[in-house]
Amino acid sequence: MKCLAVWTSCIIGALAIVYAALHLYAMLTAPRITPGDPIEIYRDPDAPKYSALPLTTRSRPCRDSRHCRPA
Repeated sequence: MKCLAVWTSCIIGALAIVYAALHLYAMLTAPRITPGDPIEIYRDPDAPKYSALPLTTRSRPCRDSRHCRPA
């Protein structure tokens, strides 16, 4: 039982070290953000413009089904 606890703590410690190393790598390789610079959002020019589509909500009429009756 003591051996299992030692191995568990070693695995948790190793995972913590890997997590810290990945966090450090992400911090050092991230692009620098300066206040006042515009945020660049890249969008495909051929993508559909969903806000420009007309809103049509057509549904089939409900005919005597249980889920369409008012409660």
